[in-house]
Amino acid sequence: MGDFLSMYSIQHWLESCPQGYLEGTEYGHPPSDKEPELVLEDDVLREGAIRTTVQLVVGERCALSASSGLINAAPDDPSRRFLATQTLDEARHVEIFTQRLFDLGVKKNELEDVIQQYANPNLVKFAEILLEKVDKKDFVAGVVGQNIVLEGMAFSVFEMLHQGNQSANPKFAHTLSGTIADERRHVGFGEGRIGSLIREQPEKKPEVEKMQKDMAYFMLATFADSFRAGQAEVERERAREKMGEQGAGPAQWQGRDLSTMDPEEMEGLLADTVLKEFKTRLGRIGIEYQTPERP
Repeated sequence: MGDFLSMYSIQHWLESCPQGYLEGTEYGHPPSDKEPELVLEDDVLREGAIRTTVQLVVGERCALSASSGLINAAPDDPSRRFLATQTLDEARHVEIFTQRLFDLGVKKNELEDVIQQYANPNLVKFAEILLEKVDKKDFVAGVVGQNIVLEGMAFSVFEMLHQGNQSANPKFAHTLSGTIADERRHVGFGEGRIGSLIREQPEKKPEVEKMQKDMAYFMLATFADSFRAGQAEVERERAREKMGEQGAGPAQWQGRDLSTMDPEEMEGLLADTVLKEFKTRLGRIGIEYQTPERP
């Protein structure tokens, strides 16, 4: 327990995050990084970037509300301190992805309208399930929903976006690299802390398993909306064309070249990757993974 607590202490957070991988960055990336001209000048690619970034803002706003709301529900002081650091991480994520919307040309006085316009309704429902548990001060369900389901999803989404943008958009890739490091720490806390609480409260399992199944369904529905829409195919083909002109190389993730995959293939790869991770991580804490319906 001692090693676990030191790994998730405020001192460890200071050394690894603001004094570590974020040192010298501005909104998560080197100050010299800029959005590529090909994104800013092409209306289709710019709109696609805005749509994608809005989903990240919606997810991170949920994570911010959840982590801050769980602080006073925590059963011990070390968990409260960790969640305080996670709250600042999530607030930073909201800020950096919001800043990306501004960098993409969204005006500050239009921010909320743009978020409302592009926010995926299934992602909003996904967030509502988690925040209902947080509002009830249900620490076990809240941490599973936040640090394993939401953060587990975010981790894989960020990794895929990071690999897909390293060549095409280094600014966005650099921004994502810091969030990936944060999410890795958050998921580790969820696994390490909740396993012992589940063993102490086995009666919580059915409720937590139902929550996981419901959240996973709306996650898959979000992926389906994002990748299957005709607009996604248009954006994909436009990106291939533009990156081909710039000589961008392949983007490898999970052993596949993202630059050659169509949107439906990418959806399947992402969904399968996230669900496999859910099953593994939930098994580590003694929760039986529940397979959601496919939208």
